[in-house]
Amino acid sequence: MCGIVCGVAERNIVPILLEGLKRLEYRGYDSSGIALLDSEGQFRRVRSLGKIVNLEQNIQAQSSEFNGHIGIAHTRWATHGVPAENNAHPHICNHQVAVVHNGIIENYQTLKSAQLEQGYQFTSETDTEVVAHCIHKQLDFSKSLLTAVQQAVTHFEGAYALGVISPEYPETLIAARKGSPLVIGVGIGEYFIASDVSALLPVTQNFIFLEEGDIAEITRSSVKIYDAKGIEVERPIKVSQQTASAVELGEHRHYMHKEIFEQPQAVIDTLEGRVTKDTVLTSAFGHQAEEVFKTVKQVQIIACGTSYHSGLVAKYWFEDIIGLPCQVEVASEYRYRNPVVQDGTLFVTISQSGETADTLAALQQIKKLKSKFNIPTLTICNVPESSLTRESDLTFLTHAGPEIGVASTKAFTTQLVALSLLLTSVGKTLGLMDAKQEQKIVHGLLKLPGLVKQALAHEDEIQEIANCFADKHNALFLGRGTMYPIAMEGALKLKEVSYIHAEAYPAGELKHGPLALIDEQIPVVAIAPKDDLLEKLKSNLQEVKARGGQMIVFEDEESGVSSDKEFKVVKTTTNVGRITAPITFNIPLQLLSYHVALIKGTDVDQPRNLAKSVTVE
Repeated sequence: MCGIVCGVAERNIVPILLEGLKRLEYRGYDSSGIALLDSEGQFRRVRSLGKIVNLEQNIQAQSSEFNGHIGIAHTRWATHGVPAENNAHPHICNHQVAVVHNGIIENYQTLKSAQLEQGYQFTSETDTEVVAHCIHKQLDFSKSLLTAVQQAVTHFEGAYALGVISPEYPETLIAARKGSPLVIGVGIGEYFIASDVSALLPVTQNFIFLEEGDIAEITRSSVKIYDAKGIEVERPIKVSQQTASAVELGEHRHYMHKEIFEQPQAVIDTLEGRVTKDTVLTSAFGHQAEEVFKTVKQVQIIACGTSYHSGLVAKYWFEDIIGLPCQVEVASEYRYRNPVVQDGTLFVTISQSGETADTLAALQQIKKLKSKFNIPTLTICNVPESSLTRESDLTFLTHAGPEIGVASTKAFTTQLVALSLLLTSVGKTLGLMDAKQEQKIVHGLLKLPGLVKQALAHEDEIQEIANCFADKHNALFLGRGTMYPIAMEGALKLKEVSYIHAEAYPAGELKHGPLALIDEQIPVVAIAPKDDLLEKLKSNLQEVKARGGQMIVFEDEESGVSSDKEFKVVKTTTNVGRITAPITFNIPLQLLSYHVALIKGTDVDQPRNLAKSVTVE
């Protein structure tokens, strides 16, 4: 993995491929490359380590010779083989097949051993090279590039999204997907494929979304799509609502900063059409949602990373507010054990991209049990055309807009908004929440954009506090109740963008081990809303103070922690409730991580080793 852009057109394809790669940079990558067929029908390829600007410079060094009407391009995030030019895509076999690939071929070692015996030579450490060799071998027995790819994929175990070209079929581009997303962009006399709609927005807003197992044969004049059984099928053309300008930086230095400050509007957009002044519209989850929610006995949330933290907050809400059992589990663990599945479980998946491989696999695993149990599925997602939204019974689309920074910010906030609406819809449908409770939650949510703006107004104070981390290598985050998963999210953000090791603990756990870490060299960040656990938290903070720890506290105006002059305190907000508090207190932690990263000089938007859309295990 990580990003694919390919095309066949009447014009020079190179500028389109380069622009597409730039629009996929947010996904994270370590190398990039382009292969095309020139005017003489021969492969020309350029690959580079590092940023796409390096690829551009290498292409410019070839002058006007590097151009063509059909080509494939890729940004790679290393899975097999270190970041190196020879491991970068595209991979070419015997000057006859060129391939770009997202995903993982799990049986590549077996295939590689067989191909070595057949006389194939390997120039990389990747699993992708076996794909090129396998398609090349099938060309000897096939009547077209399409049939060669159809035969080749039967040998692959794992996940793949493929773009394939060959000089033997100079007008044909083949696209194939299983487990990794791939879309076809429809132009006028030209077609493109990409792993993400955003890559193609400058050239089209019309897209065909390939289904699991689909293989497409694409020329300048036509697209023919075949399902996993080889039967030609029709897939609808959909018009994307995204725009090319939506992913521009504007006045901001980084996408992360831009997206942090977009959160008030993202909350407004996510609430729009989903609430009245007093109620939540259950139909926001689908026209069948009310009937589905009537059968719910418990909730199971599956997610990864930041989305997992949003699920942990929701667990507190479901059990504390409406008394409904709620379990939350990391998708990569859930899918590889034998979970006890109970009838009447609402199975909720959460993902910014809707393509997270482990979360998607967990959903597919549960769907196999639907013949035995009543297990309605619901996904909360930011991308309407994603795999998770297509696979789930019910869907709630957050309206965060494109999120480019690898470290999720506005997607997390809108996930929490979505989960609060789910809590309210399920609660009132089951008779576990009365109209007065619902009204209180809705009124709080309607105030949320203002509360977020209020928290953002403290950026200068937070920027000053960030200097405390300039020479630090470790940090501790503390919270109680719903603030514990917010502390986890704060620690994750700091790790992701500043590379400082950070851990989060429930504040009451300090005495059970973490106090051993406390000294004057470790900053301790605490979240202190005015709630039932505030006095307990204050006692925990005194334990840190007594051991010389550097305390940084984000508090409610009325929490009173600021009375202790030895603490660095930011009064971030006031009048927050049980639903709005975790959302609001998360904002200053995002700003803290961002400004620490600036001080550390790290790559804020594209942290090392990380990818935005994790479409492999």
